[in-house]
Amino acid sequence: MDDLLHLARTMMVRAYAPYSKFHVGAAVRDEDGGIHGGCNVENAAYPQGLCAEAGAIAALVAAGKKRVLECVVIGLGPEVITPCGGCRQKLREFAADDMKIHLCGPDGLHRTVTLGMLLPMSFGPQHFG
Repeated sequence: MDDLLHLARTMMVRAYAPYSKFHVGAAVRDEDGGIHGGCNVENAAYPQGLCAEAGAIAALVAAGKKRVLECVVIGLGPEVITPCGGCRQKLREFAADDMKIHLCGPDGLHRTVTLGMLLPMSFGPQHFG
């Protein structure tokens, strides 16, 4: 998980968050062990911004991969940072319910949960048969 945390931390620093000042970074591990990162990118025409997790997933797909095996999300703030509802569903498209999501702050790991814990009874690709 250290490599994912390092990349997610780098992504958090690179976030473009001039309005909220809420910097978030994410990193995902693909089916071949490669890692892909993303950061939040805000836009004056809200809600046209991009979440960090969505950016990491886009990088994974752009690299020709199709599975997320592990994820790190990191952000500043007094509370544990979790993926928003939309990003939980985006992760579900590429990951199983048992995929680990490591919730981190600048000081490191705060908690590890599964996607299924964050998005119970989710709708996914398997529903199409």
